[in-house]
Amino acid sequence: MSGLFGQPSTTASTNTTGDISKDVTLTAPPEDGISDLKFSPQSEHLAVSSWDKKVRIYEISASGGSEGKALFEHEQPVLGCCWSKDGTKVVGAGADKAARMMDLSSGNTTTAQQVAAHDAPIRCARFVDIPNQQAQMLVTGSWDKTIKYWDLRQSSPIASVTCQERVYSLDVMNTLLVVGTADRYINIVNLSDPGKFYKTIQSPLKWQTRVVTCFNDGSGFAVGSVEGRCAIQYVEDKDSSANFSFKCHRSTPSGVSNNTNVFSVNAISFHPQHGTFSTAGSDGTFHFWDKDAKHRLKGYPEVGGSITATDFNRTGNIFAYSVSYDWSKGYAANTPQTVNKVMLHAVTGDECKPRPKTGGRK
Repeated sequence: MSGLFGQPSTTASTNTTGDISKDVTLTAPPEDGISDLKFSPQSEHLAVSSWDKKVRIYEISASGGSEGKALFEHEQPVLGCCWSKDGTKVVGAGADKAARMMDLSSGNTTTAQQVAAHDAPIRCARFVDIPNQQAQMLVTGSWDKTIKYWDLRQSSPIASVTCQERVYSLDVMNTLLVVGTADRYINIVNLSDPGKFYKTIQSPLKWQTRVVTCFNDGSGFAVGSVEGRCAIQYVEDKDSSANFSFKCHRSTPSGVSNNTNVFSVNAISFHPQHGTFSTAGSDGTFHFWDKDAKHRLKGYPEVGGSITATDFNRTGNIFAYSVSYDWSKGYAANTPQTVNKVMLHAVTGDECKPRPKTGGRK
């Protein structure tokens, strides 16, 4: 019996090296660097944002086929994208200091309306549910050192919160909002009281934050940094004994025992069913991890370029990753020969399943 992309429906294996040979390339990818990608929470559609100033929406078939369904433009590169919970709206966060939204339910496939504005480029955006508010809100994080909340029926923000530094990453799960900024600040917001920080901490990692991603249950978050390290962090002090960090996306050159190449952790995504997670980095590899067992489940071969963004689809049987330049070596390293593509990996068998608890770290 075959499963997604024609792969066997079950593959029980204890091998920790994964297979990318059957990964499928997305049709008609962006023409410049890929900044972000997000699956719809309601259907098999994928939004991809790019430095070519566009957000593209693709439909993904069970065979791994893909077809462009909609596209909208910003005036400058698009740095992030997100979906509304009902899967009808896609938002792009732009270097043009604007967030723009396409309402797919209207039948529109080419234009978007501006729904947010900042004084500097908007790095990221997420839809949020705020208790006692009927409509879903949009939260945007900017290099102007603020996060702003937007009621999409109004032109002005309903609230603005000043951060210590430029916003590099943010994520939302249930009532948890986590904001990672420059200078390694991490601000935690309880959306029951969205106008202030519930807690502010310094990142447990020593170098610049690249990504923050919330756990599925909203009890904590993962942090990835430029130093080839990932941290697992719980919100409440009572759970602090479960906090830890680990090295990843590092390599030792052949024949050089005392030298280690360290790569940035660019993306972290949690599996929607199993609660396991992926890391992906500048080294062009991705890995699946079990945070509770403190165990690596699978590591995958180098994919031919830096991985800039990742996401699981709503059921967790597709893992999408973008291969593109991540600016880790400055503008001069971004050449016309740089690869820009999105790959679809069929998650099969036990690839992302937690390991049975054995009581020790492996």
